[in-house]
Amino acid sequence: MVNEIGALVYNISTITLTKAQKRWRLAYFSIYFSNTMLSISKVSKTLARNPISEIVASSSYTAPKIIPQLTDPVDHSQRFLSIDQVDLANLVKSKDLELLHTFNGVTGLAKTLHTTLENGIISHDIEERKITYGSNTYKKPPLKGFVYFMVEAFKDTTIIILLACAALSLGFGIKEDRPKEGWYEGGSIFVAVVLVIIVSAISNFRQEKQFDRLSKISNNIKIDVIREGRRQEISIFDVVVGDVVILNIGDQIPADGLFITGHSLLVDESSMTGESDHIDVDAVTHPFLFSGSKVADGHGQMLVISVGMNTAWGKMMSSITGDNDEQTPLQSRLNKLTSSIGKVGLAVAFLVLLVMLVRYFTGNTEDENGNREYNGKRTNTNDILNSVTRIFAAAVTIVVVAIPEGLPLAVTLTLAYSMKRMMVDQAMVRKLSACETMGSATVICTDKTGTLTMNQMKVTKFWLGFDLIEGGVIDPKVLQLYHQGVGLNTTGSVYNSVTGTETTTEYSGSPTEKAILSWAVTNLGMDMEKLKQDSTILHVETFNSEKKRSGVSVMNKQDKTIHVHWKGAAEMVLAMCSNYYQKNAIKKPINHEEKTRFENIIQGMAASSLRCIAFVHKEGDTLTEDGLTLLGIVGIKDPCRPGAKEAIDTCRSAGVEIKMITGDNVFTAKAIATECGILKPGQKVNKEEVIEGEQFRNFTEDERMERVESIKVMARSSPFDKLLMVQCLKKKGHVVAVTGDGTNDAPALKEADIGLSMGIQGTEVAKESSDIVILDDDFASVATVLRWGRCVYNNIQKFIQFQLTVNVAALVINFVAAVSAGDVPLTAVQLLWVNLIMDTLGALALATERPTKELMDHPPVGRVAPLITNVMWRNLLAQSLYQIIILLTFQFRGKSIFNVDERVKNTIIFNTFVFCQVFNEFNSRKLEKQNVFEGLHKNRLFMGIIGVTVILQIVMVEFLKDFADTEKLNWEQWGICIAIAALSWPIGWIVKLIPVPDRSFLSYIRGWI
Repeated sequence: MVNEIGALVYNISTITLTKAQKRWRLAYFSIYFSNTMLSISKVSKTLARNPISEIVASSSYTAPKIIPQLTDPVDHSQRFLSIDQVDLANLVKSKDLELLHTFNGVTGLAKTLHTTLENGIISHDIEERKITYGSNTYKKPPLKGFVYFMVEAFKDTTIIILLACAALSLGFGIKEDRPKEGWYEGGSIFVAVVLVIIVSAISNFRQEKQFDRLSKISNNIKIDVIREGRRQEISIFDVVVGDVVILNIGDQIPADGLFITGHSLLVDESSMTGESDHIDVDAVTHPFLFSGSKVADGHGQMLVISVGMNTAWGKMMSSITGDNDEQTPLQSRLNKLTSSIGKVGLAVAFLVLLVMLVRYFTGNTEDENGNREYNGKRTNTNDILNSVTRIFAAAVTIVVVAIPEGLPLAVTLTLAYSMKRMMVDQAMVRKLSACETMGSATVICTDKTGTLTMNQMKVTKFWLGFDLIEGGVIDPKVLQLYHQGVGLNTTGSVYNSVTGTETTTEYSGSPTEKAILSWAVTNLGMDMEKLKQDSTILHVETFNSEKKRSGVSVMNKQDKTIHVHWKGAAEMVLAMCSNYYQKNAIKKPINHEEKTRFENIIQGMAASSLRCIAFVHKEGDTLTEDGLTLLGIVGIKDPCRPGAKEAIDTCRSAGVEIKMITGDNVFTAKAIATECGILKPGQKVNKEEVIEGEQFRNFTEDERMERVESIKVMARSSPFDKLLMVQCLKKKGHVVAVTGDGTNDAPALKEADIGLSMGIQGTEVAKESSDIVILDDDFASVATVLRWGRCVYNNIQKFIQFQLTVNVAALVINFVAAVSAGDVPLTAVQLLWVNLIMDTLGALALATERPTKELMDHPPVGRVAPLITNVMWRNLLAQSLYQIIILLTFQFRGKSIFNVDERVKNTIIFNTFVFCQVFNEFNSRKLEKQNVFEGLHKNRLFMGIIGVTVILQIVMVEFLKDFADTEKLNWEQWGICIAIAALSWPIGWIVKLIPVPDRSFLSYIRGWI
């Protein structure tokens, strides 16, 4: 208290004020002081009457910290400090209605936060609000750095063994040959191992950054807010305290806030509380809305009072690490393959180790000068240890080369690359496994609206009774009812922006809502603002995909009459009507004959690809569906997307069946399906191809399983029907992809092998349930995702073929040489270099091939199709056999053929082996096509990697002879190495002419065993 008075006195004495202002300040001070003294006397009387214990034991409450504003009213920098952020955060967290009442409810709180519930905040306050209350972002744990991935790479068992061998070799070498020359062998192994570790760490570090970028994009949700009286779309990260946010079904609540207004708002708080029951939100008993929750039903508006780290969701999200340990099915299969090959490599390495040790200790090995290495007790202990270490290092290096650790790296690279490229092609991958699974898809179940059509809707026909209205006069009574039925029974809005002398009308909401609102304003002269002023909304029944209609009851403020309005799918709403209005406002009953005429009108519009919406009305005080009068029917045109037909043809040619699932009636569905190419023009459609959701739902299990594959179009379907179809197709063995945009589509999206949500029309619930988000809602992008999925699988197969060729050749050559001659032609450093070429550079070159048209000429890969096909076995065995024959010939006859010493011969073997891999990398670009150079000019990365490999190989041979244990080669020897390696091309061309059987190659081996 003394401090506050002191501060007040200080302000009075120090601030430069006029005499009048000083008098007002002194008067305020006197009143403030007397009130304070009075309150102190009251407290002292209370203390006299009641013991301290009773006062402490009384029920507690939280008082808001309202900080008195002593600054000049014109100073805006301090005006948001009038309420403490901690109290705002606790208000929602503790669901404290008493504290809310101390602010005079939501209205009082909005006033304190300098916002209005009708118009929202003003734009120039945004930065100030972020400074005062924080931004709507979360503090995430820092990304794993490069050093972390270096340490992880060092933990690999084979790497540790190699480093131990390098250390032993280095020690013995320095001791024997002194530091100047003794470090070469051990140091070379050490440098080669460190190089492998660095390259691996760089790859993993880049992948981590790539996933972080994609995560930021996927979390950048768009939401609707009201600012300066105008509805506008902003990023969730731009939401500030004081914003008025519009919530619809499926939206994620962007921040903590309070309910302002709305209807039937149900919220799913399971992500926060774990409770599956939906919470009914209203202005009286439960106005609290939590960040991260989802809108399950209804619509409304909320006032944001806490953002970012001040919300419970923010604190929870900040504790979640960015680890991505997801194992895709293909990665799991490759890990098994790696394990199997590793076991073979381990067995070969053990045999090599055994043979070489036996040969060494039996005196069957010689040094470079032709002297026997082991002479029993006469041999120096250091020499024995050095030789054993060298033999052990060679055996371990064989294991390193044999274990194709490049396979997981290749998967990671191709998935990361394809994810990046798919973003450019309007597809955002949320789950890695979807990339590869999409390549195996056999059926795509697609929505109609916005996916096959452009989602640019326009009212083109309007029937009032049996009159097609193309102008003319409509009775004012009917017109007024239309204004109510359109303007009040909607989740859309109309905003008139005035720029100078021009007034521009902006419409917001779903495409259907915008089309109807635009038509009503332009053609029927509807004034949305006047309509809202003249009416009070009593009750709202929100639209859902089961009933396919929405309703509202409103009271006219002038005559207090209550009107009920429904709108929805024309044939469904027509069934609720017993009367209809003519354009002169005369009401007539609907008999059987007239009902048939209305049905024919609806079918006629539907056959022209129009979506039919009916409006009905009645006077009454309850929102019921009886005694309704048909106001009229509108037909909305949504043109087919230009590339949809071509994309569907592409999918069909790739062996993928397309099924259209829509909520429209059967006639509209048929018309659009024909226009898009799902049904053939002029084709007589049988009952099995086009079906209604209710009919499919009512089938027995056996009937559904029997008919599901023949269905091409499902009309008037509910989300449950879509889920049912997905389940049936999966039971039939299909790999199913499903598109969806609504909250109710979430079960089908989760059930499908690949869930594809829509980026524009899709709700946040649908996006979270999906594997891939189609950013432009276009079916052509779905076809692109299919092509990329096949490309991922194909690129992995290319790399497997390339790597297994190297594995087989290196293992056989070293094993045969070790058993027969007691030495290996390829040293530890050389094998590590080959390992680097095939693992990292090879993966990077082959994993970044772009999709080609040929990928869509083959049927989809089944769930259990072998990863290594007969075509791949044919190619890799032919190339391996060629390399083994050539290099073993060099091993045993190379010295006499080339007239060179042992060291040069081994260099020629090493050089030829590396160049064989370089040329075979071209062969691996095409598994079946003979022209391996097609499209090469488009893949600059591939050519760059080939160039880098060749340059580094020249450096290894010519300049690093001590490091790589090589000798310089002359021009003739270089020419021989390259020429022999280049023969891989004609061999590959000839081998591809050999036909392969359909039965898997491995099945023959299993049969023999």
